Amino acid sequence: MSYPLPILVQTPAHSQVGGPLSWLSEQTLAPGTLVRVPLGKRETLGIVWPVATPPAPVPDPVRLRPITDALTALTPLTPAWCQLVDFAASYYQRAAGEVALAALPPQLRELGSEQLARRLKRQAAAPAPSATEQAPTLTPEQQAVMAQIEAQAGPFLLFGATGSGKTEVYLRCVQQLLAREPEAQALVMVPEINLTPQLEERFAARFGAEAVVSLHSGMTNPQRLKSWLAAHSGAARIVLGTRMAVFASMPALKLIVVDEEHDPSYKQQEGARYSARDLAIYRGKLENAKVILGSATPSLESWHHSRPEAEGGRYVRLHMPSRVGDGGALPLVRRVDMNHQPKHAVFSPPLLQAITERIARGEQCMVFLNRRGYAPVLHCSDCDWKSECPHCSAYRVFHKIDRTLRCHHCGFTERVPRACPSCGSPDIRPMGRGTEKLEEHLAELLAEVRRPDGSPVRIVRIDADTTKLKGELEAQLAQVHSGDVDVLVGTQMIAKGHDFRRITLVAAANPDSALFSSDFRAPERLFSLLMQAAGRAGRDAGISAQSEMWVQTQHPTHPLYDNLKKHDYPGFAAQQLKEREQAGLPPFSFQALVRAEARTQETAQAFLNAASALGTEDAVALNVTLYPAVPMSVQRVANVERAQMLIESPSRAALQRFLAGWHDTLHTVRQGPEGKGLIRWAVDVDPLAI
Repeated sequence: MSYPLPILVQTPAHSQVGGPLSWLSEQTLAPGTLVRVPLGKRETLGIVWPVATPPAPVPDPVRLRPITDALTALTPLTPAWCQLVDFAASYYQRAAGEVALAALPPQLRELGSEQLARRLKRQAAAPAPSATEQAPTLTPEQQAVMAQIEAQAGPFLLFGATGSGKTEVYLRCVQQLLAREPEAQALVMVPEINLTPQLEERFAARFGAEAVVSLHSGMTNPQRLKSWLAAHSGAARIVLGTRMAVFASMPALKLIVVDEEHDPSYKQQEGARYSARDLAIYRGKLENAKVILGSATPSLESWHHSRPEAEGGRYVRLHMPSRVGDGGALPLVRRVDMNHQPKHAVFSPPLLQAITERIARGEQCMVFLNRRGYAPVLHCSDCDWKSECPHCSAYRVFHKIDRTLRCHHCGFTERVPRACPSCGSPDIRPMGRGTEKLEEHLAELLAEVRRPDGSPVRIVRIDADTTKLKGELEAQLAQVHSGDVDVLVGTQMIAKGHDFRRITLVAAANPDSALFSSDFRAPERLFSLLMQAAGRAGRDAGISAQSEMWVQTQHPTHPLYDNLKKHDYPGFAAQQLKEREQAGLPPFSFQALVRAEARTQETAQAFLNAASALGTEDAVALNVTLYPAVPMSVQRVANVERAQMLIESPSRAALQRFLAGWHDTLHTVRQGPEGKGLIRWAVDVDPLAI
């Protein structure tokens, strides 16, 4: 007797196969069991999927193919995990198979039952976690927060100043959980890979290295499989990871921590465009796990949801305004009006003097500019040629260190020409500046400055260009922590999450561009970045009194800088939320973007406008607004034209109902004349960039 099994496989995003397909099995297999099945001419990994009505045995199968292998050595994925995948696929408008299979480690998709059994045999069970590091005494604020987390169900928004000891609260929450439930598991997420090593070090020191595993895309496939299996079996009590870790299989999950919850890196930008922060909240409800969102500058959505309960707040707001340590103070914020400084000055004389004084005292400084490379563009003054990318509607960035022009969108790279390609003039020069140029210029300005021991100043640059090789980032951060670096130059990679104990001065070289951006979220991102950067200064209570944040700006009286000077996030959030409410923007409305890519802009926009016309009637009935299609901000990438259409509604439920019903319309238009020449389309629910 054979049984038809509903099995989820990774189908193409636009195949219109969103749910499970059927294969035959000689035995009934529990939902969540991994199997290998034939699909076309290849064999692929699938998951036996839970359905409302179990299929009846098939006495005379005709068309269904049998499964190839059942990976029964592995415990089935839990019903809660399957429900999380179903929700994510439905909410973010993707196929369930695409979400589910992408959440599994790549190497698992290649293993048969015998190979997996051998692998599991080698995977020794980890011993129970044991504290190996003496925990510090909690501050009164930390104690009060811990008491609230213990007494209430949450979710919690931990609003704590930089250096207030949020990580220690996470450690204590995990410690209490494991003391109460030794078999329980905790998931701790950070926004970026470069923040995982220091966090793993702290958790391993407290609980033992055997109890902690990491999960992120920077790991090799064997490493990811090993960590995933440890989490799935329950051997790993603590999983640290980036956004992908929200889908980690953890059958005993009881605590989820999302550190730096405001960070846009938690939003996936390719494939299923999910928000790991929002899915963490949903997963906490599914699995009855407590969820803690932590940040010194919470996202405006989370801040809005943590209003008092009487005003409809859904999160419990916890506050830790003080830094750990006697007298640990937040840095003094100084605004430098660049309108009154020497023309074309990169560093104002007062800032340069302050950096020189810090170096002479043996202290460290940090200068950040959120633009890597030497200069954003190369320019010919004779004919006005600029280093445009031939494949994108963007400029290629000049990288002086290897004399290349590099497009940061498509990757196209060429050697810098000796003369202007347009008119032949040798007078081509860089315009603007990136971190590479900033580092070079700073080295020139500080050439005569000496450290306390008489040696020259040491400057290190940390950005995506200097940390490409494995181990480079860790080595450079170790230099900073050991005091071998006097000035650290970099992008936002260095502005958040790192515990630099010797830095007393942080400088923002040119932050004004975000003040007048067309993106309504730009001020929020800028304020968050500046607050996070300021938090790198004065983290040691012994030197915090002289710590400073310098902001060089053409608009020193801007309200954003006023709030920054007072370290007043609540004031900034109140002003921003008031503006958004008046404009009907999130979190007071809900949005989705439909993006289309084609060989011509006309084709991309025609597809979107045709789909819009067919959905107008349903949109009006549900109070959903469909805006006309427009080119994306970077209109062309790798010779592909890109357009987008905004969909908006005051009701999240109405927007979801519309998108669910409109999905078939998009497929229909794709098959019609308006879809001719279209390469791909995708829906982005709750987009972070419009």
